[in-house]
Amino acid sequence: MLLRRWPTLARALIFMSLAFLTILSMPAVGNRLLAQLEPYPALNPAHLPQADAIVILGAGTYFEAPEYGGDTVDSMELERLRYGARLARMTGLPILVTGGRPTGGKAQAVMMQAVLEQDFHVPVHWKETHSNTTWENARNSYALLAPTKIRRILLVTHAWHLPRAVYSFEKAGFSVIPAGTGFTLTKKTRVMDFIPQPRGLLDSYYAMHEAIGLIWYRLKG
Repeated sequence: MLLRRWPTLARALIFMSLAFLTILSMPAVGNRLLAQLEPYPALNPAHLPQADAIVILGAGTYFEAPEYGGDTVDSMELERLRYGARLARMTGLPILVTGGRPTGGKAQAVMMQAVLEQDFHVPVHWKETHSNTTWENARNSYALLAPTKIRRILLVTHAWHLPRAVYSFEKAGFSVIPAGTGFTLTKKTRVMDFIPQPRGLLDSYYAMHEAIGLIWYRLKG
């Protein structure tokens, strides 16, 4: 209907949409968008701040992984677990893992515990298995740790997810030390990064998802 009644406008909208999609598909653009969401610097391993516990946030599921004989954590979650295990070894702090079933299957926290204990040989002291959003991660984790008097935490997640995560956990009642991993600012821009690619569009999606989510949380919170 639009194309018939206002053909010039319709063509302009189609062209603008395709151009916008092309730009967002460039890895250089996706990386830059994610970098804008990374205000917290990496922790200095030589001078780690004092905390009471480590909280690692769930990410995603690798469903029916044939090499593992069933569901396990995805690559993004593995990045968080690896860093959380490193912090636990360096500090001796207990770990809480949090993540429910936002996409079905096993609870993320259950799979996270299995990976930490079986692959990294790091014990998990608490697991929270009912949350499906970052906001719920924070509320449910606080309810779980409240009886222990634990308030000051190292919060492990991707660097670009930290603004939304820190906001949620501080609103829940924690004193939060951001412990980011997977920084995009470390990636060097190459000529190939200006050619549209699926990973560029994925990075742009994560950036827009986080930005919209943070705005929504602040309005709600």
